[in-house]
Amino acid sequence: MKISFRSGFALIAVSLASCGVQRESVLKYVDPNIGTAHSRWFFYTPAAVPYGMAKLAPSTNGHYGNPSGWEAVGYDTRQNSIEGFVHFHEWQVGGVSYMPTNGELKVKPGDLDGPAFGYRSKFDRKNEVAEPGYYKVLLDDYGITAELTATKRVGFQRYTFPKNGQSHIILDIGNKQGESSDVTDAGIKMIDDTHFEGFVFTYPKYVKIYDPEGKVAMFFYGELSKKPLNVTAFNKDSINPNKAEGKGVGAGLALNYETTESETIEVKTGLSYTSVANAKANFMAEATGLSFDKAKANAQQTWQQQLGKIVVEGTNVPDKTKFYTGLFHALLGRGIASDVNGDYPKHGGATGRLPEQSGDLKAEFINTDAIWGGYWNITQLWALSYPKWYGSFVNTQLQLYKDRGWFGDGIANSEYISGVGTNFVGLAIVGAYNSGIRNYDVTLAYDAVKANDLNYKNRIVGAGKLDTKAFLAHGYVPHLEQTGRDFVTDSKGSNFSGSHTLEYSFSAFATAQMAKSMGKTADYQQLIKYSNGWRQLLNPKNKLMQPKRLNGSFVDKFDPYQPWRGFQEGNAVQYTFYVPQNPAGLVDAIGKDNFNKRLDSIFTVSEKLAFGGGKTIDAFAGINSIYNHGNQPNLHISWLFNFSGKPWLTQKWTRLIGQEFYGIEPIHGYGYGQDEDQGQLGSWYVMNALGLFDVKGLTDARPIIELGSPLFDKATITLGNGKTLSVETKNNSAQNVYVQTAEFNGKPLNNCWLYRDELMQGGKLVFMMGSQPNTNWGIAVPPPSEQ
Repeated sequence: MKISFRSGFALIAVSLASCGVQRESVLKYVDPNIGTAHSRWFFYTPAAVPYGMAKLAPSTNGHYGNPSGWEAVGYDTRQNSIEGFVHFHEWQVGGVSYMPTNGELKVKPGDLDGPAFGYRSKFDRKNEVAEPGYYKVLLDDYGITAELTATKRVGFQRYTFPKNGQSHIILDIGNKQGESSDVTDAGIKMIDDTHFEGFVFTYPKYVKIYDPEGKVAMFFYGELSKKPLNVTAFNKDSINPNKAEGKGVGAGLALNYETTESETIEVKTGLSYTSVANAKANFMAEATGLSFDKAKANAQQTWQQQLGKIVVEGTNVPDKTKFYTGLFHALLGRGIASDVNGDYPKHGGATGRLPEQSGDLKAEFINTDAIWGGYWNITQLWALSYPKWYGSFVNTQLQLYKDRGWFGDGIANSEYISGVGTNFVGLAIVGAYNSGIRNYDVTLAYDAVKANDLNYKNRIVGAGKLDTKAFLAHGYVPHLEQTGRDFVTDSKGSNFSGSHTLEYSFSAFATAQMAKSMGKTADYQQLIKYSNGWRQLLNPKNKLMQPKRLNGSFVDKFDPYQPWRGFQEGNAVQYTFYVPQNPAGLVDAIGKDNFNKRLDSIFTVSEKLAFGGGKTIDAFAGINSIYNHGNQPNLHISWLFNFSGKPWLTQKWTRLIGQEFYGIEPIHGYGYGQDEDQGQLGSWYVMNALGLFDVKGLTDARPIIELGSPLFDKATITLGNGKTLSVETKNNSAQNVYVQTAEFNGKPLNNCWLYRDELMQGGKLVFMMGSQPNTNWGIAVPPPSEQ
């Protein structure tokens, strides 16, 4: 698909040149439309700034909701009509939709299929522009051009109308949007001729499951550039002309105008999760006197600065497009929930205030999907170049711990929405601590991390790990099977016993490393024993992880490719390699030759399915396959050859995964319609293309970085500590994927890894590449698997 990227990028190039910096704008390599088939609610929000609260986007199917609460919904490249432009897009959070129309007033969006009775409009993608910080489209049914941009907490919409005596702006705020589920209450009113305010309360499906006494509230304060001739209020039951206030489910206002040819009307909307007053304060702080064009220019300059922290060089435009689009999704994924004054939403609609902070790592409170698998992608990227956002993640979770006594794996406005029923927050915090990111109370952090692994009394559903007691009692999670109940986890065990055992073992290892770093020897010794829980599930006969019952017997009628029985979102073949905390132990237990032959053959087979679910468009397309890059449990596996004496196979397969699994099209983007969880697959591509990765997710007391096959001729990375690292490849090409030699700051590297603290000093990492493996390079000393 071809999209014009000219509009904002020339301005950015001029701005950079005026500062004396000769640097190419990287925004032209970002295509937000990549992967928009079967994409999640929070995925496609081009009109936003990094980690913004205001994430504006068109919806093709936003009001349909989704039965399970997480399915793909919002914008789909296979659908060709738009029902509105929505401001809030987060995990389980969605709302405040606007739509410009003309002609007969309609107040319901209508259906994607069937008679056109609603206000939605057809559009042609040749008339659509999507860029970082900006979106534009022509609505064919009305001849109206809609444009979107944003600051952190303010959404900007600009509509260019044709001449019409019946033009409208529909403010549809009382209906479900995306993952938000049904609206429980809403209200909107004009407070003078050109200003309005309101609220939306929702009860999302995952809040209902994991935090049933919670709710999600959204507040807004808006300003119009033109006074309407009159206003019509509506809700699900009635339409009320000449009324300026709508209340209840389905509430909204229709702002009615008479427009001249090419007349523009702008709407600016301040957002908050805490109150209308704070929505107005956010508006005043960020949007007072700010025009649409200036807001757009500011947003795109912010994107250039943030994306430009990693500059890659080379002639392959598709590779650059994958890289910067992946980085864009990584920086877009999780959005702030705190206001300019430090207020943040607490459980049940209460409001908290973040503590006073200072310094470069001043933290925001953020909404976030689960960190399940995030230690193999986004936390490594954060630690490399974006420590502020790693610090915000940690501080958010510690604030939750202080407020409610537990980490929340996934959260929406402090409501716990675990999603996968586990909780890797502690492990992610250890990664931050051991990487030197410590802008928080480290004593509190350790207590909370330890509690996440060892506490089970009065543990709430939303904190996950409800089978912690069973794991601690037996050293593994006993397998439960109950006919008619697919998801069973309690104090006796779980039907995901296999994956939980492996996950809790990894988490215990991480906490043990933090204990070691802080001199807590007794805690370390206790926790490191639990990190070996995986050994109890490795069946010596088939060398596969196999769920085990309470009596110590392995489950019968065992199918290694069967998902969901013992293994969440995967199967035994995939999860057998889930021992990132001790790869050397796993290699030894399986046998080095057997390990390498099996793993190599797995990738040989999976390559035929593009390392996922083939061309099947579904989030879970690959969970019964031999390898599935489209889901978190698999994302470290291709890097394990570094531990098994064959680093050239890591170089081969990681390069091929980046080439085949990732695409540059709306359907083939992240697999084929597979699930990009708030920037995790994009982050993996970025780290993989740089040739820098850690199987252990930075949880070692002294973390390492493993070396792979860098994709670009040169990458210049602004590190989180302000220093600069360059990664250069010589003799690089699509065929020359194998490292022949390497050196760091002029000294030869004989191993396929180095300590992270050495790398973070900056300098020059140089690889000589070739078309054939150098089986003598990188094997002198394997990466550490200390226990």
